[in-house]
Amino acid sequence: MEAATHAHITFFLTGSRSREHLESVEGLDLRPALLAGYRALDELRYDFPLVLVANRPDGPLVQSLSGVIDEALTATAKGVDGERIRQHGLRIERDLRALVASGATGLLSSLWDGATSWLERDAEPSLDDSLRRIRAAIVVDGEVADCDAALPARLLRHLWVAVQARKVAALHQHLDRLVMKLTDILRADFERSTERRDASHLKASVGKGFGDAFDFDAMSRVLASAGTGDGFPEGRRKRIYQLLAVLTSRAFLPGPDAGVDPDGQPYKFIFGSCSEALDAFRTRMPAVIAMARAMAIAELEIDGQYRESRHDALFDEFGANGLDPQDLAAFPDYLVCVHAGQLPAAEHARLMEILTSGLPIKVLLQIDDILEESPDEQGALTAGMRMRQIAGMAMGLNDVYVMQSSSSNLFRFREHLLRGLQCRGSALFSVFSGASGAASGLPPYLVAAAAMDSRAFPAFVYDPSAGTNWAARFCLDANPQRDLDWPIQRFAYEDERHQKVSDDLAFTVVDFVASDRRYARHLADVPREKWSGHLSAVTESLSRERNGLPTTVPCVLMVDERNILHKVIVDERLIREARRCREMWHSLQELGGIHNSHAEALLARERVAWEERVQQAEPPMPAAIVTAPVAAAALVASPAAVREPERSSDEAYIETVRCSTCNECTTINSKMFAYDQNKQAYIADVTAGTYAQLVEAAESCQVAVIHPGRPRNPQEPDLEDLLKRAAPFR
Repeated sequence: MEAATHAHITFFLTGSRSREHLESVEGLDLRPALLAGYRALDELRYDFPLVLVANRPDGPLVQSLSGVIDEALTATAKGVDGERIRQHGLRIERDLRALVASGATGLLSSLWDGATSWLERDAEPSLDDSLRRIRAAIVVDGEVADCDAALPARLLRHLWVAVQARKVAALHQHLDRLVMKLTDILRADFERSTERRDASHLKASVGKGFGDAFDFDAMSRVLASAGTGDGFPEGRRKRIYQLLAVLTSRAFLPGPDAGVDPDGQPYKFIFGSCSEALDAFRTRMPAVIAMARAMAIAELEIDGQYRESRHDALFDEFGANGLDPQDLAAFPDYLVCVHAGQLPAAEHARLMEILTSGLPIKVLLQIDDILEESPDEQGALTAGMRMRQIAGMAMGLNDVYVMQSSSSNLFRFREHLLRGLQCRGSALFSVFSGASGAASGLPPYLVAAAAMDSRAFPAFVYDPSAGTNWAARFCLDANPQRDLDWPIQRFAYEDERHQKVSDDLAFTVVDFVASDRRYARHLADVPREKWSGHLSAVTESLSRERNGLPTTVPCVLMVDERNILHKVIVDERLIREARRCREMWHSLQELGGIHNSHAEALLARERVAWEERVQQAEPPMPAAIVTAPVAAAALVASPAAVREPERSSDEAYIETVRCSTCNECTTINSKMFAYDQNKQAYIADVTAGTYAQLVEAAESCQVAVIHPGRPRNPQEPDLEDLLKRAAPFR
């Protein structure tokens, strides 16, 4: 065993694998243990595939297949036939999901027909009845999209088209109103003109039935001598005709009246590169400025507010410095869908030009692979650093809408996608598709979800229109267990003695990297007979810096294709990468107000100041001088008046009489922490939560009355770090 331990430590430090004590992971088709239950996604109910709903402007633009089926079952699965219809509905849903997973595409209605046609051939009448009822209850249709490499662009295009259709319809409606009002002004001008009083025009205006009843020549002379008023100044009439010419010429707008650009190509607004979008935007800018200028002048003319002496000079220079975001917001935006792998330096520069200029261009930056090694193979793994830097830089500009997410989370982020597409100015959608090709044996959905859960590619939203501070603008809520370094899940398995064993496992970036076949050389499988106590969880190595030779070796739990458990050692390079990833996650946590160092420093200062005020407080008045009710009130009000019994520093407890009822601890775990009859907190059940929650509660307590003691579970992850954090409160 000593030789095996030495071989394990050697691999951890150097990456050199001993064939006698370690085995290669290549060919074992290993995956992280926590993903063992997700081998057949088509048999599970989850967000995908999606239905990109068409022709439904008043409802959701995207729905999950499960949601569509659930809505249909709610309407049909009732009465004595309810359970039968529900089972048949879930069956057809599984068949549809399997059909899409095999590569089938098309409308939901077409896929439904394909999935049910073979079922109905030999089906019993009850199945045919169920399918007929369910199909009649499905009120939506649209393209079905699975979580694959094409999803980010398909989903964003679908939402963008719907958003722009509404915007362009509103613009056309506004332009039509201006044209009608200006036309009415010209008509009124004509009614006052000499042409309107001409005999032939007067005769035509009364119709054929009265043509012989009047002397229209005499009527014309009478009206002319009556002087009904002069028409508009020629300058105003000319100006209105020019406005109408601009407002009715809408060739550069999407829609049935759309024309072609100067090169003879149809105008488009969705592009495959930032350069194309920028060129199109700049080429069309003169027409946009002319339209915005005409709209502004038309509003003044309609209100009778246009004054040539004041406004001519102003509008002569209109748009000389471009248009402000409010003016541009009325016109169609542009959409760019680019792949990070096809982003050369010049294109990267154009992307930054779009973002820094605040142009109305929305950019989808799709990332298919976030695991890259440095060219010399000696540096750290980049874990998507280059692409994550773009999102960070965009947030630093303050006025750019930024959304980062894995594709597995896009359905949950659909409202954020819509908000970004509707915002003024630029927006960046940085999406990891999970489609890293042959690098992983996992489907793209699992790869994307694992990247998000492991903090390799966290999800966040920065919305500059949501408020004036980071607390309002920045959202990190989509990430699981966002207050922890790594999310923790319960994992249960059967050991060699056929006994159930369960433990809490943290899903770290090491687990994510371990599922990628390209990094097999950083992993070594430990034969079961070599398992020993020196194999420790990765989180233990991450919680402490190494000094000298390690005594334990970090490993991850993985399963093979037969779901047999393996312990896999990882080398020190992966541990270094995990630390870097954790530090980046800590930075995002601070932006999101989690474990914020400034807030914690302020809290510590306030705690010290509060304790000094307590120590300097005057002693209570003698009991003989005050009445009983007043004395009781003083005992409740003064933390120094009632003393807690002496407690061991190893015991978890709360100084209940000093509790300020801030709800912080009960929000963290309402089973572990509770209030007494005085609405003051105490520990109701110390076994109802984790030591990490005790420490978190102690850190967040405004009056520092929570003492976490020592951990009850010696196997809880990150104990060393938790004990350091708990030390000031014990």
